[in-house]
Amino acid sequence: MEFKSRNQGQLLSKIATNDGHGENSPYFDGWKAYDSDPYHPTENPHGVIQMGLAENQLCFDLIQEWIKNNPKASICTAEGAADFKDIAIYQDYHGLPQFRNAVARFMEKVRGNRVRFDPDRIVMSGGATGAQETLAFCLADRGEALLVPTPYYPGNDRDLTWRTGVKLVPVVCESGDAFQITRAALEAAYKQAQDSNIRVKGLLLNNPSNPLGTVIDKQTLQQSLEFTADKNIHLICDEIYSATVSGQPGFTSIAEIVQENPHCNLDLIHIVYSLSKDLGFPGFRVGIVYSYNDAVVSCARKMSSFGLVSTQTQQLIAAMLSDEEFMDKFLAESARRLGKRRADMCEGLGQVGIWNLEGNAGLFCWMDLRRLLKAATYEAELELWRLIVEEVKLNVSPGAAFHCSEPGWFRLVVPAAAGGACHDVAAFADGVAACSSQDLIELEL
Repeated sequence: MEFKSRNQGQLLSKIATNDGHGENSPYFDGWKAYDSDPYHPTENPHGVIQMGLAENQLCFDLIQEWIKNNPKASICTAEGAADFKDIAIYQDYHGLPQFRNAVARFMEKVRGNRVRFDPDRIVMSGGATGAQETLAFCLADRGEALLVPTPYYPGNDRDLTWRTGVKLVPVVCESGDAFQITRAALEAAYKQAQDSNIRVKGLLLNNPSNPLGTVIDKQTLQQSLEFTADKNIHLICDEIYSATVSGQPGFTSIAEIVQENPHCNLDLIHIVYSLSKDLGFPGFRVGIVYSYNDAVVSCARKMSSFGLVSTQTQQLIAAMLSDEEFMDKFLAESARRLGKRRADMCEGLGQVGIWNLEGNAGLFCWMDLRRLLKAATYEAELELWRLIVEEVKLNVSPGAAFHCSEPGWFRLVVPAAAGGACHDVAAFADGVAACSSQDLIELEL
């Protein structure tokens, strides 16, 4: 017989018993709908098609070819087994020198070699999730806040706040400005926090943007730097999609803006990076904190003990990133495939009258489905979302989950795999066409 304490809530911590992880969001509910009824072309053709998971598998064939041609890079092969002991024993938690050097050079390559990164400022973390939380711990105390332009990645509400107690204050960006960040919006959010007696410690930018699929232009980055300097707050730039840009405008890193502003306060500038999106390695959990602030680097390195990257992964990644010829080929081909997949998807949507925010980055289409709403409300948006997931069997994410200021916008992930009916453009276009029919719009769930 199982006995439960009447005071279960008092026996556990507040973190263990609260819902701060944020799994009650429709963003995560869409994943659960797919997990419980996944599409398969023959075994489950009426299952849910996954278009809500930002996973880039388009160039796995190139990665697999490299691994076959470079067996010594792994300690789990006959060719690499001689290095097993040296890699398996305890290592300096600063990270393998060859790993930090390779990551720094790769970050430079992705940014067109227009900037330089110091390997001694590379701090490892368990994916971008761990990197974000580490910076939050370093920069703000419980109850203090970061400004975040909307719409923003729903995971921020978990990654930055759940264990740290840091607050997020939305910077409201609107479709009339193509969701671009304006100085007026920044000032309004800052004033709102002040009026609520909340101390703002920083501004978090996601560039390229998840969910918009756009890059932040140089002028806006400069404006953001000036704003944070005026307020004497931190500027954090999440650049995990920096190598997913195809076409123009190209990607501009905050590192380039800093380099062009030699008198700016470097202690306020920080970059989050990972290999989860650019290379498609989320399972490797390779996250990076890069800070120009010595104290932050020191603290983040101590905190990295709680989320180190395995030395086996470090060695493999270091060897791959150091192969200049391969990485040049990979980055060019990845951008080409991403660009083609996104163009095909946008064309398919256009054929059924769905407009998307113009973009050329990330793994996303930011779709305007406002004309399909019964009313201009978030309730109507969620009703349409349930219809799309439950009836049309497509997992897309509603704008409300991204704190979008206007109901009716949805995020569609473009390139989850390099092929297969599960991600067929025509299948999605057919689904949206069905959703546009009067019968489905009037369906009572």
